[in-house]
Formats: sequence, C-alpha cells, structure tokens
Amino acid sequence: MDVIKKNWFSESCEMWPGSTFSFEVKKLLHKERSPFQEIQVFDSTSLGRVLVLDGIIQCTQKDEYSYQEMISFLPLCCHRNPEKVLIVGGGDGGVARDVAKHPNVKEIVQVEIDAKVIEVSKKYLPFMAVGFDSKKLTLHVGDGFEFMKNHSHEFDVIITDSSDPIGPAVSLFQENYFSLMKSALKPNGIVCSQAGTYWDNMDLVKNTLNICKNQFPSAAYAITSVPTYPSGSIGFVIGSLEENVKFDNPVREFTREQLNDMDLKYYNTDIHKAAFALPNFVKNVIDA
Repeated sequence: MDVIKKNWFSESCEMWPGSTFSFEVKKLLHKERSPFQEIQVFDSTSLGRVLVLDGIIQCTQKDEYSYQEMISFLPLCCHRNPEKVLIVGGGDGGVARDVAKHPNVKEIVQVEIDAKVIEVSKKYLPFMAVGFDSKKLTLHVGDGFEFMKNHSHEFDVIITDSSDPIGPAVSLFQENYFSLMKSALKPNGIVCSQAGTYWDNMDLVKNTLNICKNQFPSAAYAITSVPTYPSGSIGFVIGSLEENVKFDNPVREFTREQLNDMDLKYYNTDIHKAAFALPNFVKNVIDA
C-alpha cells in the first residue's frame, strides 16, 4: 500500500510491517495499471526520478547504480569468460546497461514480462533504459519460465532482477525456478538473483539461499548498500555449477581507470570482496 499525503509518498508493505519509507514528491509523472501491476513514476525533491511498482519503490535516480552494478558485476567477475548472459526481469533497463559494459560479454538476452514497464522506463528513466539501446541486447517480452524451458545449456550467466516475492515475482523465488536456471546454463555457469535483506526478511534470505544450495554445488549470499531500499541494504544469492567457487575472490579484476572508463560508480574489487562479509547473527542463521 502506498500513501501520498501533503506531497509526500510513503511506502509500506507486508514484508516490512510497522515501518515506512517516505520521500517528498515534486510531481507525479506517470501512473497506470498494466496487466500485471500498478506503475508509477515520480519526480522527487531529493532522489530524482523514482519508479514504484504496486506501491513499492523499485529504484531511484540517486542510488540505483549500487544495485544494478552489483547484481551484474558480482556474477560476471566470478565467471572466467561470461560471453552470453540472460537477464530475467530488469524492465527498467539498468541491469542490461551495466552487463553490456563488461568487456567479455558478447551477447545479452533479456526476458521481461511487463511491456509497460519497459515503455515507461524508456520515457521517464532514460539513464537506466539506455541499456535497451545496446547492440549486444536481444529483448523478449514474455515469461522467463517459458523462455528457459526452450533454452537449455545456453548461457554463461543468468541474472534475475526481480521485485520482491509478492505479486508477479513470487515464482522467481521458488525451487523450480532455480532448477530451470540450472538447466539453461552452460557448464560452470553462474546465476545471481535478488534475495531480500537480512534486516527485514531473514527467512526469505535463508530459504532462497537454501534453494540455491540445493541446485548448485557452490552458493553464497552477498549484500549491497541501497539507501532507498528497506533497511538501506539488499542482498543477492549467487550460485555456480562449478564446485568450491570462492565468490569473494573475483577471477576478473579491473583497475580504477578501467572502472571509470566503464562508468561504474559503485562496483570495484574491494567492494566485491566485502559484499560477502556478513555479520555474525546472519552467519548463525544461514549456516545453520
């Protein structure tokens, strides 16, 4: 549920009961209901453009890159040669934008179920939707489940950029989805999926990581800082078909000059390594 009162938007959700996140609205730029969800875009006083789906903030212009870069470059830099990448979701274009920056990536396939999110993002979020302009990208509007059923052993990396596990994204957090990703990977392939925050969704983190461990010989949980997400952080599960992968030791490292040339604002090798460092109370739960 979302509330706009006296030019302030407030987000609340069953996944983080008893708390809200609010921002001051300069202007509501767009509002419509697609066949899948309600889509809103705001111009805010402090966060720039803000995309909201079903009342829940998906990204803000101020900090979107910390999420997009990490969900992209964590798996890409753990793979020896990530030439072909599948993105499931990511209708704002941000993940496609950043995956395309990796020099080893030759081909990107993206499957987004909601065409309206793509259309709205191209109009109001061009700083992210520029990803759709990449010559590496082939975009499909449709169901990621159905797509992967027809594409076995095809991808080096699969990235799932989903909203939270309520509404149309619920199925992307279930074991049959991870099994499908596994079958769509080439040998030594890697997956990376949004997996919630341990501050508010510890059960989700543990369950999603356990599902990933059930399907992949190597699996881990990593975090990034996103001030406008609940609790200020978000996490990812990452899994590899290769055994004994040390995800906190990337196989590909970039110099600061290379990172600047790629226009990466958040990701670097130190951040990559630190993303897998977890507090004791989290380790005690997920390692149990």
